[in-house]
Amino acid sequence: MNGSEKHRLNQLFAGAAKTEITPPLGTFVNGDFVSHYAQWIHDPLYAKALVLQYNEIIVAIVVVDICVMPKEFIDEVKLLIHQESGIAGENVLISSTHTHAAGSIASVYLSASDLMYTRKLPALLSNAVSEAKKKLRPAKVGFGSVDVPEHVRCRRYYMQDDYQPMNPITGDFDKVKTNPFGKENLIIKSESAPDPEVSFLAVQGLDGQWISLLANYSLHYVGDWENGTISADYFGFFSSAIKQKLNAGDDFVGIMSNGTSGDINIWDFMGESHYPTGNFEKSAFIGLDIAEKIFRAVINIEWENEPSLQVKYEELIIAIRKPDINALENAKQTVAASRYENMEIDEAGLKGLYAREQVLLNELPGTLDFPIQAIRIGTGIIGALGAEIFAETGLWLKANAPTRKYFSIGLANASCGYLPPAHEFKLGG
Repeated sequence: MNGSEKHRLNQLFAGAAKTEITPPLGTFVNGDFVSHYAQWIHDPLYAKALVLQYNEIIVAIVVVDICVMPKEFIDEVKLLIHQESGIAGENVLISSTHTHAAGSIASVYLSASDLMYTRKLPALLSNAVSEAKKKLRPAKVGFGSVDVPEHVRCRRYYMQDDYQPMNPITGDFDKVKTNPFGKENLIIKSESAPDPEVSFLAVQGLDGQWISLLANYSLHYVGDWENGTISADYFGFFSSAIKQKLNAGDDFVGIMSNGTSGDINIWDFMGESHYPTGNFEKSAFIGLDIAEKIFRAVINIEWENEPSLQVKYEELIIAIRKPDINALENAKQTVAASRYENMEIDEAGLKGLYAREQVLLNELPGTLDFPIQAIRIGTGIIGALGAEIFAETGLWLKANAPTRKYFSIGLANASCGYLPPAHEFKLGG
């Protein structure tokens, strides 16, 4: 073996690509209590892929401009990627950005999945990986982070005693209120702390040319647009802005992934900040702000020229919490009396909506397969969890990870609903 061959065997290769996945007008849009329909396309949606190879190990990270993707759908995509690109399914991480202005491939509350769009999407996601793999070239990586606390807030609040939040399922009163619209003057304090950190993985060719930058922020989404709009939200604004800031070439793919944001959003219930109020002005401001802060932080990156790869993947069997006999009977009675076609999003409407959820939940199997994944890239680790994870969990994982260079991608490889720490169930909301 000559010197160049030996170097090649222990060299990281990287490639990135994106495929447009913008849905046609009329496609169902989920993420709200009811269905909306794609009527205006503000900016295109993409599936963005970063492929890494070290010796025989190949990894693909795919971040998709979509609200949520069920595990069954993602498993189908992984099988197609394996067939077309030869990458093992356990070495593929596929996650949703969680924009609420995208085509629907999952039924959420009363919003429907779109069959035509669901059929179309797997080939597009696989194509992004295939194109990224074609662009593999010798590369170096660097992990970094910067604190951006001003855009993340816990959306769960302790309220004054004269307001008792009703639990729409049990009829009891919760100890905290999530998203207290119209009750802002009764807020006492936030229930928990957000994760303020924007973590990122930077990838360059050995020639110093940019390949990709994968960022991670625990901000749910912004949502400063009208229903019926298609947009990648702040995730898309960031991706465009970071490319400009880095003066990267056309092959560069900027990616923002969703972190542990299940209990975090941007809504300023306590009136602590002032954002521009026009459509897309807030999401553009936030995307640009994060890009600027990362651009400054990139200067201090410690590049790793020969990072190795390692992947661990496991599916845990998790029991599903189901209603008891009395709760189920009450839920059925509520469903029978509800008028979903003309539902108002008020206390009675929410009670009917969650009663329907309980009835449908009872029809599911008793367990689900919950994927967990860790990808070590040199001295850094990216974790993947298949749910909307609370910030407390993400902060705990960072504090207990074997390296400071760690971050979690949420809604990855599945969409198993919200996943709070166990003690949060006692608080309700």
